[in-house]
Amino acid sequence: MVTITKDHFSIRQICESGQCFRLEELGKGEEEETYALTALGKYLEIRQKGKRITFGCSDLEFEQIWKNYFDLEGDYKKVIDSIDREDRYLMRAAGYGSGIRILRQDLWEMIVSFLISQQNNIKRIRKCIASLCQTYGEQKQTPDGRIFYDFPGPEILSRVPAAELYACNLGYRSRYIHETSLSVARGEVDLEAVKAMDHGQARQELLKLCGVGEKVAECICLFALHQTEAFPIDTHIRQVLDAWYQDGFPFARYKGYEGILQQYIFYYDLRKG
Repeated sequence: MVTITKDHFSIRQICESGQCFRLEELGKGEEEETYALTALGKYLEIRQKGKRITFGCSDLEFEQIWKNYFDLEGDYKKVIDSIDREDRYLMRAAGYGSGIRILRQDLWEMIVSFLISQQNNIKRIRKCIASLCQTYGEQKQTPDGRIFYDFPGPEILSRVPAAELYACNLGYRSRYIHETSLSVARGEVDLEAVKAMDHGQARQELLKLCGVGEKVAECICLFALHQTEAFPIDTHIRQVLDAWYQDGFPFARYKGYEGILQQYIFYYDLRKG
């Protein structure tokens, strides 16, 4: 067990923010919340009570994996403090979602997850991904006997006909996942190379994949590559921009961390709307 005290960290808000689909609530008491995460081939339970967060892992695992995964060294107070006090909407959004952090998730998992996310809602996305992992992912077991499933890699999914993927309720996205898996398995798009690219290069490379458009590419850049300048624009964000930023969002003021502000806006609009 590793216990830390942290400002601007809410495991509930991270779970609800639409960036991570294998993080789920296990229990909620009067003051403490418990969540489970399956990621990077591991299973982790997180408990939070106020600013006190307990990670169910060894010190070594925490230092090597989860500190970076949850961006625990990121200065989110600095981001919030930089917001123009005259921007009433953004101030409210950041205050409402101030516990959100941008995770550093597995690139392949984010590619598939955001292909699935198209024309979909968070609850259904979670179910589709769970079905995909249980059907094609490697079954694993924690030391205390809990069964969980790893995310299936491109080599595995490239061998699954698109017609079979329909059984995971993926609909038309089945073809996208099949074709994208083939592209990656064949080396037509090198994911290790993508990880080393800057934002513009990575986005252009990701657009080569079947079913990946501008919004999905931006989500992958933000939530897998941690390129916080990425700013995905979906229906929620477009409506906010049209309503509150008719003269354009002040991207230049927030250069380098636009994606963090995007998450505050998305979460606020999603939860308050």
